[in-house]
Amino acid sequence: MKFDNKYLPILIGGIFALGIFIGSLSGTPSSKSFMTKKNTKEKLNKLIDFIDNEYVDDVNTDSIVSLTVNNILAKLDPHSVYIPPSEQAEIAETMKGDFVGIGINFYMHNDSLAIITPVKNGPSAKAGIKAGDRILYADKTKLFGRKLTNDSLFATLKGEAGSQIELTVYRKSERKKMKITIKRDVIPLKSVDVAMLLDKITGYIKINRFAGTTSQEFKKGLTSLRKQGIKTLVIDVRDNGGGYMEEAIAIADEFLKDKELIVFTKSKKEPTEKTYATEQGSFETGNVFVLIDENSASASEILAGAIQDNDRGTIVGRRSFGKGLVQREMDFNDGSAVRLTIARYYTPTGRSIQKPYSKGNEEYFNESDSRFLHGELYKKDSIKVVDSLKFKTKKGKIVYGGGGIVPDVFVPLEAEHGAENISYLLQSGIVGHFVFEELDKDRNAFAKLTFEQFKVKINETNSYFNAFQKYLSKNGLKVNLDNYKPLVKRYVNAEFARQLFGDTYYYEVVLKEDAMIKSVLKQNSKL
Repeated sequence: MKFDNKYLPILIGGIFALGIFIGSLSGTPSSKSFMTKKNTKEKLNKLIDFIDNEYVDDVNTDSIVSLTVNNILAKLDPHSVYIPPSEQAEIAETMKGDFVGIGINFYMHNDSLAIITPVKNGPSAKAGIKAGDRILYADKTKLFGRKLTNDSLFATLKGEAGSQIELTVYRKSERKKMKITIKRDVIPLKSVDVAMLLDKITGYIKINRFAGTTSQEFKKGLTSLRKQGIKTLVIDVRDNGGGYMEEAIAIADEFLKDKELIVFTKSKKEPTEKTYATEQGSFETGNVFVLIDENSASASEILAGAIQDNDRGTIVGRRSFGKGLVQREMDFNDGSAVRLTIARYYTPTGRSIQKPYSKGNEEYFNESDSRFLHGELYKKDSIKVVDSLKFKTKKGKIVYGGGGIVPDVFVPLEAEHGAENISYLLQSGIVGHFVFEELDKDRNAFAKLTFEQFKVKINETNSYFNAFQKYLSKNGLKVNLDNYKPLVKRYVNAEFARQLFGDTYYYEVVLKEDAMIKSVLKQNSKL
């Protein structure tokens, strides 16, 4: 399976494997050039052996090899990366779309493992675990007061499907300790956060990444929305860094007619490979909007590009990241892997949306930050396009290559300059931790509220806004939120809704005043 994702090389380190060289060889040596390359590879191998066996001091040669492999890959492109075993297992699990465990969302609060929410219909929820519970022991392993890392906690709580684990739990709301036996099971890792109605005829689907189960999740959500009579669908891939390109292709196929081009790729040795839509599309005539921003990359851009170039829908938001390279993951025996760029992809009009990377990885990844300085996130006229990379869709609409998907309808950041950091802060884990601790003070005060009653209760007070300001200060973040009060309240209130009622309610709150959603509903009224 081809992999089309944006994982920052600054997160990558690891152990070099000689197989990266050997695995690429085939046939019989037949030229001086080949022998020179072969000798160079043998030289690297011998050098490592010399250091390992003869060098005066003890040296961790794995660390030397790590520098070697990362230096080699850094000469290629920003998305050819090496992944050590410690990271590869977690990444593979995330992209697979499920894992075996007990099904809890948690964090370490005051050196105790605190349950934010049990996964709906998961093993823990079925066994009676509740939000706010503290897990003191897993079997006989003590979990509190030890400053355990998430890795060690995951290792303790995960296991084989069907295996049992006995948890000793303290329930603060009832002030009692109890033992609960849980049978581990497969826990889905959702890549589609929500499929819901924005109004009676407008559906909304949020995709957070393109994993192995994404198209399946998407089709399930789309089927549900179609049964509710939608005539318009909004696909949200904001902050979606990508994933498997096959999943993006399968989703695009739902909207395009038979034999319409979705994407094509070009590699060094293989002929151009074109992928077309099939007859299987289930939403080929309704209105389609795709929401993108500066963090929408790779597979997200394949989907947006296919919709835009086929004149199938409207792209709304800000210029996307600009990643037009395709990677293939190649595994080593030690559990590590190399993700190597094997092709470039092109949208149906023939444009590459890959932005330049000749000035190095640091400048490449910081390019998105430079858009703040150029004013691009606030004014469409500030978007830099290259006239020589101009293309036309079937209906004559002008689109551009060379660095991301430029939206058809531009929507600036919601607040004035300076709010971008606040927006990112509000979508980080710290809001979830704050809300958990506020709820933990008195869960019974919210226990019997309906969602409508909750909205009245949460909106009539500024106490949680003020408390959040103090919480940030207590945690070393000196930020004045007064100028962004409506934005802060929206995200804090949405997180309360999520922890009390579920993901759908989070989006019901947070999308109500969302600038891109407002733009879509305005555009949709004209269609």
